[in-house]
Amino acid sequence: MNYPIQGSCQCGGVTYELNAPPRKVIACHCKECQKLATAPFSVTALVPAEAIRFTGEMKEWGRLAESGNRNNAKFCPGCGNRIYHYNPAQPEIIKLKLKPVDLADDTMFQPTMHVWVSEKQSWYSLPEGVPAFDKQG
Repeated sequence: MNYPIQGSCQCGGVTYELNAPPRKVIACHCKECQKLATAPFSVTALVPAEAIRFTGEMKEWGRLAESGNRNNAKFCPGCGNRIYHYNPAQPEIIKLKLKPVDLADDTMFQPTMHVWVSEKQSWYSLPEGVPAFDKQG
C-alpha cells in the first residue's frame, strides 16, 4: 500500500489523509454500533493521531460507554457521515470510521478481530480464523 491515502465523507465536506496503516481493524457487533452503522456491525480502524490529517468542519457528539470510558464522535454536519471516534483520555488514538471507497486494495480495512459477538445478529456468521470476543476483547 502506498501512503498517503485519502478519504472523504459522502458530500466531500470532510476529507482526510492517512499516512500509515491502521494498528488494527475491529468489527464491533454491539447494539450501539449496529445503530451507528445501520448494519449488523461497525468497522473501526485504529490509527495513530499523528498519522492522519483531517480538513473540513466537523460536529461532535459523545456518550458514556458501558466500560465507563467516553466515546466521542466527529461527524460531517453536511451529510452526517461519522468520520471518527475518540476517547478524550486517549487522544493519541483515532478510531477511524470512514473508509476510502476508491482504493484498489481494500483489504487494509478488513477486520482483524470481532468484538461484542455476544450481541451479534443471529444470522451473521463470523469468518473463520479471525479472533472473536464476547465483549470488548
